[in-house]
Amino acid sequence: MTKTENEKKRLRRKEGEEGAPGPITVDGDMPQKKFYRSRAHCNPLSHNDTFDYPSHPSKMDWSTHYPNFKTEEKSAANRVLPTVLDIGCGFGGLTIALATLLPTKAVLGLEIRAKVTEYVRLRIMAHRKENPGQFENCSVMRSNTMKFMPNIFHHGSLEKIFFCFPDPHFKKKNHPRRIVSQRLLSEYAYFLKPGIGKLYAITDVEDLHNWHLKHCRSHPMFRELTKEEMENDPCVKAMYSETEEGKKVERAGTKKYYAVYQRIELSTAEPITAANFFADGQFGVSSS
Repeated sequence: MTKTENEKKRLRRKEGEEGAPGPITVDGDMPQKKFYRSRAHCNPLSHNDTFDYPSHPSKMDWSTHYPNFKTEEKSAANRVLPTVLDIGCGFGGLTIALATLLPTKAVLGLEIRAKVTEYVRLRIMAHRKENPGQFENCSVMRSNTMKFMPNIFHHGSLEKIFFCFPDPHFKKKNHPRRIVSQRLLSEYAYFLKPGIGKLYAITDVEDLHNWHLKHCRSHPMFRELTKEEMENDPCVKAMYSETEEGKKVERAGTKKYYAVYQRIELSTAEPITAANFFADGQFGVSSS
């Protein structure tokens, strides 16, 4: 056993007896994914583990997430706030990539699975150690975004939200578990900055992509970006190639489907009237 291996073994022991169980990975060491594998998905509507969340976004302490990040973009209270979310970040490939691509933005990966969240945290710590002064603008937090976003983020505070290869929940009875829905899109519109904020979605399931198109196109607060606009957005290229799931899809030779939607200004939204309140065919309404 080398000196380095002995040192790591010593660090991993807790205070007390020789051989006492310690952490799998020490902060600053790059974690091995095989020790942090978890079920691919879970039910966000019945996940009853305890989550830490404040009663109001103003009570959220971000200093532990970005202790050394220096930026001119701060809140009125002179605090660093995340403006880019990677929801369902998995093993953190896109979160890490966005930290380099958007060096002036605070990036936050959100993951519901505890073991996977810990892996991403350790991965970020290792990158910070190996690259002093870099990756200070990214962090990860365990949360259920289908329930607790109003407790964590302020109105109009986000610039980008990413949904990369979310659980398709194929069965019709499970469609309410999908991370994109009419109700949740209204929440996302509330948190995104009008005229600036963008929602990114990518999947390898065509049926789920069509679901995204159907709900995002019909929502009055979102505008779908053109093909040219998406080609000029470097974040689209990162979303397409940097996630672990995306790389797996590439190896399998499967097609990827994606789209980007911009949060429009309220003044440009289509007015809601008695004529367009209900969709054609809904509750017996007919345009003919």
